[in-house]
Amino acid sequence: MDLLPHNLNALRSFPDALRDLMSGIPDAALDWRPASWEGIPSESLTIRQQICHLRDIEADGYTLRIQRLLTESNPFLESIDGYALVEAREYDRTTPSNALDAFATARERTMALLDRANAAALARRGTFEGYGPVTVRGLIHFLCSHDQQHLAGIQWLLGMREAS
Repeated sequence: MDLLPHNLNALRSFPDALRDLMSGIPDAALDWRPASWEGIPSESLTIRQQICHLRDIEADGYTLRIQRLLTESNPFLESIDGYALVEAREYDRTTPSNALDAFATARERTMALLDRANAAALARRGTFEGYGPVTVRGLIHFLCSHDQQHLAGIQWLLGMREAS
């Protein structure tokens, strides 16, 4: 079974799903922090920070990684320290709707690359720091996982906030 169509649809629809979820989150929840981060299924980031993280990892991580895999011979794809970006890019002063818009734009660039990729392009290889050998097709799985990880982190934060 070829999961590519499913994964591409999931990637394409994620910005709208995220925007829909965010439309129901009260402003007071955006910067809420639990007493303990134990058990969070994503990085220990507030909801506002999760959205900024998704924006930056999409634009500076996955879009660039896919582009490099498609155009370079066996590139080394660096990992990004997401926690370092929190301060450097002033996540706590970022308007979530602006971050969501920028995320959606970056995802459109990612999708444009993937929509043009044929079977040979999807099989192109490189090395992803912290993961090892990777293909474009494999990177698509990792990106789907990344989306779900942060969606789960936001839901976890909302659940913990309800219990506090």
